[in-house]
Amino acid sequence: MRYLWFSLLLLPLLLSPFPFYLTLLNFFAIAALVALSLYVLTGLGGMTSFAQAAFMGMGAYATALLTVKGGYSPWLGLLLGLGLALVLALVLGGLTVRLKGHFLPLSTIAWQVALYILAGNLVGLTGGHTGLTDLPALVLFGLPLDNAFRYAFLSLFLLALLVLALHNLRESRLGRALLALRGDALAAASFGVDPAALRLKAFLLSGFLAGLAGFLYAHFLRFVNPTPFSLEASIKYLVMAVAGGVGAIPGVLLGAALFTGLEDWLKDLLPLLLGRQGNYETIAYGLILAAILILAPRGLWPLLARYLPRREGRLPREAPLPERPLLGGEGQVVLEAQGLRKAFGGLLAVNGVSLSLRRGEILALIGPNGAGKSTTFNLITGAIPPDAGEVRLLGRPITGLPPHRIHPLGLARTFQHPHLFPELSVLENVALGTYARTRAGFLQVLLGLHRKEEARALATAYRALKRVGLESLALEKAERLPAGQQRLLEIARALASGASVLLLDEPGAGLRAGEKRELAHLLKSLAREGYSILIVDHDMDLIMGLADRVVVMNYGEKIAEGTPKEVQKDPLVRAAYLGEVA
Repeated sequence: MRYLWFSLLLLPLLLSPFPFYLTLLNFFAIAALVALSLYVLTGLGGMTSFAQAAFMGMGAYATALLTVKGGYSPWLGLLLGLGLALVLALVLGGLTVRLKGHFLPLSTIAWQVALYILAGNLVGLTGGHTGLTDLPALVLFGLPLDNAFRYAFLSLFLLALLVLALHNLRESRLGRALLALRGDALAAASFGVDPAALRLKAFLLSGFLAGLAGFLYAHFLRFVNPTPFSLEASIKYLVMAVAGGVGAIPGVLLGAALFTGLEDWLKDLLPLLLGRQGNYETIAYGLILAAILILAPRGLWPLLARYLPRREGRLPREAPLPERPLLGGEGQVVLEAQGLRKAFGGLLAVNGVSLSLRRGEILALIGPNGAGKSTTFNLITGAIPPDAGEVRLLGRPITGLPPHRIHPLGLARTFQHPHLFPELSVLENVALGTYARTRAGFLQVLLGLHRKEEARALATAYRALKRVGLESLALEKAERLPAGQQRLLEIARALASGASVLLLDEPGAGLRAGEKRELAHLLKSLAREGYSILIVDHDMDLIMGLADRVVVMNYGEKIAEGTPKEVQKDPLVRAAYLGEVA
């Protein structure tokens, strides 16, 4: 990233003999800012927006109205423009970030079209489609930025600054959490991420970046009308980001550079080939995007990055985060469920189930397929709310609390199918577990003030990996691990979270016999240290040799509870598993 900073700022000097290319350079910088806003929103957060041009319009029209009609400084226009872009992002994000699937992009289209129509029809205020002219040039340190050469230093400086800031975001707890939300919101919430709040903050940052681009656009052209802020413009920026590779900062910069140059070239070439009438470049964009996505589904940058030298990661050297005290005293009940009930329509999945887990104990929850084990598991962890009953953690009611509020109290879980994130390394996947133990917010992260805390979080993750025997794989991509090691990685993430009540959903699935013995040894050692473990698994050999007590379910009800030997002899259990008459 440090070389990118210098190369961007050298470009105006290299292109100074070519005024036309200096103009294109400024358009590239402005387009790249919008593409970076989509990197935050889509590349990290997994949300699709067709309203980025509307945020640009807020920044552009705010400064235009303040300077042209009010006679105020453009820098006041910048503050007003960014403020209005943030207000629009707050309103739009607050109403839409909870939407899923196609509803989110459709709602942003509606907002984009509405604001475009509004700008074109408020003739007395915005000048309608004729627009506002004669915006003043920006003046910086007494020097008027009244030509493309001078303006390029400002636009590229801001671009380089924001590239570094977003690089800091990606290499932080918030960047990891946004990537986790993109992949699996429930998994992210299970280690303390509030999905709606984090998505809204990403929306605000995205709106800020696009609003800044609108301000720069207005004072570069010194003219504003609705056309550059239309739905077509929003689609163009999304095409830029996706074609270049929206999941990486170099990708969105590549896309912005490619399409900024391509747009001008197509506007000159296509009329010669196809006649003077029609916006043929829009069709060409679609064909080019289709070709890119067929040949490189993740965009051009991942395709090019294969041929570039890979940056080797570093293992953490800082001291880990301080250990959290274990919940409860010796033998004390730390987790208790009473009378849990859950129905899905006419299906009664869980009916009056009660259980308790003591400190330092391994409690197994078993039963045949369809017995209601997973539903009970999800009721306890807050993934779904119960219809009746109560869950307490160290005597504190947690019934109905969402997972992101339960986790910081000291409870962590794994999943029946490992919920890992392939874009992240093994170390980063485990570091996700430290989210609730760290505090750096967006401003600290963007300014790079989070690095010491980040190093300690990674050191904590590495310590957890050593605990489960995966430290040699810390810098590998998580997707390369076999199923058994993926399950151990999830346990490491739970340990990194500092939680002392561990709920493990089928941790033995996919493990070979030797790996299961190592898993049993690990869980027993954790229990001896005071960790409390609730485990669901179908492997009876593993469970009966591991658990201190066993709770057996069938058809949504608890049918037996006791030591492994007592449960094995219970006629109801034998009937449920073996079909024997009770």
